[in-house]
Amino acid sequence: MTHSDGHPDGHSGADTDQDRGWDKDGDEGRDAGQHESRGEGRGEGRREGPGGSRYLLENRQTEAGERFDAFATLFDPTTFRHFEGLGVGPGWRCWEVGAGGTSVVSWLAERVGPTGTVVATDIDTSLVAGAARPPVEVRVHDVGAEEPPGEGFDLVHARLVLVHVPDRERALRSMIKALRPGGRLLLEDADPALQPLLCPDEHGPAEELANRLRRGFRRLLADRGADLSYGRRLPRLLREAGLRQVEADAYFPVTSPACTALESATVRQIRARLVTAGLATDEEIDQHLANVASGTMDLTTAPMISAWGTKP
Repeated sequence: MTHSDGHPDGHSGADTDQDRGWDKDGDEGRDAGQHESRGEGRGEGRREGPGGSRYLLENRQTEAGERFDAFATLFDPTTFRHFEGLGVGPGWRCWEVGAGGTSVVSWLAERVGPTGTVVATDIDTSLVAGAARPPVEVRVHDVGAEEPPGEGFDLVHARLVLVHVPDRERALRSMIKALRPGGRLLLEDADPALQPLLCPDEHGPAEELANRLRRGFRRLLADRGADLSYGRRLPRLLREAGLRQVEADAYFPVTSPACTALESATVRQIRARLVTAGLATDEEIDQHLANVASGTMDLTTAPMISAWGTKP
C-alpha cells in the first residue's frame, strides 16, 4: 500500500449486515487502533493469520499482477514526486522494502544509475525477480523478523507494506538502522478508517452492495492483523523514532480506471474467503463484479499517506 472501506442490505435473498456478524456502521470502533491497514499492501511480513490462515493477498495468486499494475498507475506518480523532492540521484544507495512489483524499483534504478545500488526485498520476490540486474539486487527478506540487508542507505522506502507486518515497531527500527546519518526514510501506507467506503456517493443498490463487500474485505484484513488507521500515525511514529524534518501528505483518488481494475482484481482474489467467512454470497459477488465491469460506478480507494524524515 494502497487501499479499504449501512444499512440493511436490500438485495434479493441477501442477509442483513448484522446477520452476517458485522454492524451496519462499519467496524471502525473495534478495528481502528487494534489492527493495522488494508489489503493493498505489497510485500513483507506476510505471516499466518488467526487459525493458520495465510496472508490475504498473496503475490503468487493470478490477480496479484493486475493489482500491482493498478497500484503503479494510482500511486507511482505520488511516490516518484516524493523521491524527486528527497533528491534521489546518481550514486544513491536505496533499499526498497516489500518491493512487490517492478515499477518503483525500475524508477530508482534509472535514477541512481550504474554508480548506485537498489536493494529490493520481499518475502515473495516472484514479481520483482525480473528486475534483478545491476544496479538492482533482489533478496528474499522479512523486514519484521530479520536484520536489514545492509547499512549506510541514502534512502529506505516502503509503500503499503508496514500495515501488514506483525512486528511493525521492529520493522521501523530496522529501516532506520539501515540509514546513514542524513539518510531519508519515506513510508507510505493506507488509512482505510479515514475513508472506509468504496463508493462515497452511495446513491443506489450497486453502490450499497459495493460498500458492504468492502466492509467484508476490511473485516478479513483486520482478522489478519491489519491496522485500519495506521497511515495517520506515520508522522508521529517517525518523530518518536528520532527522525528530523518530518513531513507528510496524502493522496486520495476519487475515481479512475485503475480504481476499477484494482477492485475487480481484489474481489476475484479474495472471493473464496468472503464466501467461506459468510461475508458475501457467490451471487452477490457476481453481481458486484458485473456492476464494476459496467463502468458506471465511481470507485475509490483509501487515502495513501506519505511521511518522510531524515536520520540525524
